Amino acid sequence: MATSQSNPGVPGNQCIDPTVGDILSGWRYDISGLHADMRRDYEEHLHNCSHCQFRQNLHRTIDVLLIGFTTLSVTVFLLALAVLHRFEPLRGWVLVNLQMRQISLVVTMQLIAVLGLLASTLAWILVAVATPAPQYLSEQAKALQQRLPGELRERLAKHSA
Repeated sequence: MATSQSNPGVPGNQCIDPTVGDILSGWRYDISGLHADMRRDYEEHLHNCSHCQFRQNLHRTIDVLLIGFTTLSVTVFLLALAVLHRFEPLRGWVLVNLQMRQISLVVTMQLIAVLGLLASTLAWILVAVATPAPQYLSEQAKALQQRLPGELRERLAKHSA
């Protein structure tokens, strides 16, 4: 995927240095794991190139949305399991009952909720490992904390300690 091509609707339409832009796009604009000397050049490029800034922001937004949706999915399946645990009649409610030869396959609401929770948890782990979303979110939280007034920052620090 070449970032140096013109994209309508993208600020700056073209990268100011297509070679660096192509390298950054290959890393999905994530430079957090780079050595400080190497990162400096890429940070400078991202600061000066509106095309790459836009692309980096787009990728971080997608990463945060993915981690948010998978977190929501895990929460919904946990809630479903809590409801099923609380209401006994729902727990054994059979959705599918297949009897083929000597094998009986019974799919209940509880089984669906457990499988959904496992799949959602696996998806959350994959997103957390494959994207820089957790690190990006912690950096954004630190930046937000720095923008808070000093008095409020001190009160928050006392409550968290």
